Amino acid sequence: MTGGPTRIRVGADEPYDVVVGTEVLGELPGILGSGAQRAAVVFPEVLPGVGRQVCGALERAGHEAHPFPVPDGERAKDIDVARGLWSGFAAAGITRSDTVVGVGGGATTDLAGFVAATWLRGVRVVLVPTTLLGMVDAAIGGKTAVNTAEGKNLVGAFHPPAGVLCDLDFLGSLRRDDYVGGLAEIIKAGFIADPAILDLIESDPEGACTPAGPHTRELVERSVRVKASVVTRDLRETGLREALNYGHTLGHAIELVEGYRWRHGAAVSVGMVFAAELARHAGLLDPTVVKRHRQVLESVGLPTSYRGDAWPKLHEAMHRDKKARGSRLRFVVLQALARVTRLEDPDTALLASAYEEVTR
Repeated sequence: MTGGPTRIRVGADEPYDVVVGTEVLGELPGILGSGAQRAAVVFPEVLPGVGRQVCGALERAGHEAHPFPVPDGERAKDIDVARGLWSGFAAAGITRSDTVVGVGGGATTDLAGFVAATWLRGVRVVLVPTTLLGMVDAAIGGKTAVNTAEGKNLVGAFHPPAGVLCDLDFLGSLRRDDYVGGLAEIIKAGFIADPAILDLIESDPEGACTPAGPHTRELVERSVRVKASVVTRDLRETGLREALNYGHTLGHAIELVEGYRWRHGAAVSVGMVFAAELARHAGLLDPTVVKRHRQVLESVGLPTSYRGDAWPKLHEAMHRDKKARGSRLRFVVLQALARVTRLEDPDTALLASAYEEVTR
């Protein structure tokens, strides 16, 4: 992972860059700009060192840095945590000319973006993802949210960041299972848009499972480019952007049923196999592509099956998915590699038969 930083442009009402490389944290003060006196630094309480590192970089550049530790993982995406941040921002004097800096995994950057979108009707946010999942998916695109008892990401806002810094040095501290969880979103990008990603992983599955692997930077950059391209053309998920939800309809339902004890990537992995089987059963997708789903996901240690007795709860939970319209379920599926379509209101028997395939 050498060489200078790569800048990948995300077009929006106010375009911004995703910077990928090593030692890129030094670019943070420049993204804030001279007009921001204060920065609210939101980070997981389990990463105090990273929080101090970011605060230090800001303070050396002349900014006031106010640290706001939050619970780790999905526990951060709770309205009570957001309420606490709003109160903290008021006490710190965070104004419209100031900035929220979200540091951590996907849950933390989702939360930071949400409180930035809602504080004073919207202040700037800069995101510094520290996990693979955050770098290739959650921090890019401006979708922010908190969870509710009824489902994941049902309360949120579109609020694009002013910039995203993907410092690959952070990946070295991840546990293997956390790192592998992030690979699910990279594999998703391969199936929906860039099959070269699949080729790279299949050429060295073990190398793909570690940040020291030979293709890590290329995998991150390719995945970021996929998301940046889609988001640029469809910021508010009016159509094209739904492709990024491949595997997420069942995946989010699994997370809800599991009380968010399953990692997001693990749930999406099962969700992608389900989506592939659904497309096969609907006569849209060749069985060889379905088989490839299982092979590439299992090669890096991601799950491809779930328990059969959970189907009634999962079916109910999927009706709360953001892509649902009224009582009609809508699924992102493939017609072939990198050819995405939607399956509208599939028959219940078709859904059940596809789910049966992921219980084996």
